[in-house]
Amino acid sequence: MMLLLPLLLLTPQAYDPEIEAVMNRPKKEEQRASTPRPSSSSSADGRIPVPEKYAAPFQACLDEALASPDKGVAFAQKWRIEGGTFYARHCMGFAYARAERWAPAMVAFEQAADEAERSGEMAQSARLWAQAGNAALAAGDAAKARSSFDAALARGLPDGVEKGETYLDRARALVALADAKEARDSLDVALAQVPQDPLAWLLSATLARRSGELKLAQAHIARAVQLSPDDASVALEEGNIAVLTDHDDVARSAWQRAIRLAPQSPAGKAAADNLTRLPTGAPAR
Repeated sequence: MMLLLPLLLLTPQAYDPEIEAVMNRPKKEEQRASTPRPSSSSSADGRIPVPEKYAAPFQACLDEALASPDKGVAFAQKWRIEGGTFYARHCMGFAYARAERWAPAMVAFEQAADEAERSGEMAQSARLWAQAGNAALAAGDAAKARSSFDAALARGLPDGVEKGETYLDRARALVALADAKEARDSLDVALAQVPQDPLAWLLSATLARRSGELKLAQAHIARAVQLSPDDASVALEEGNIAVLTDHDDVARSAWQRAIRLAPQSPAGKAAADNLTRLPTGAPAR
């Protein structure tokens, strides 16, 4: 039996127009990640193989956590004592994450990863280390997050979505640590692994802008716009890059689009603030 890997729901951190796109995931990705369900697909697309012995209680535990994080934690604790192995700790981490209790979530995922490795389940260990990294990011501990993502990659992840998303999250941690060079290297791998992920292109464009690589920023934000034209964060960044390349009309249009798409979001509010700083000109069409 295969079950969808229950990824973390990351909460927004303090807003900074320079790094907002890098530290926050699109809501549609959060929604997709929050709905574990049975599947017969391969694990390469984000689904994990669960032996029949553990599949039913694992799904039941996830269901409890989705309905009530506290009940999910209690279920996982009882199941762990009864022999649920690292699958029980995995669910416990997911339940803590649902409650936004990031420190215990991180510990639960780390313990699950260690137990999986001792059981010879290296691929599972890698995925769990990635989960621990996301919990650390949500807790604001970028250094710990980087260490966890490195541990995940060292244990091996298949090419494609899993590896790409881990490199992408590693880049987020590196940006928070102000390590632009290594963040760029990590993002380049992510772009090669998940070329259809608009977030990867958005983060790459943001990092390029901050590093003064404006031609690269223009090329990558254009790809992000193509893949996700209705994302306010993408529109905000499009305007940020346009104004730095002396395209005020494009900046005005992009920022106005961000406001239309999500006026009360951090991106929409930042776009509105940016518009007040733009010299008055002919209205964008």
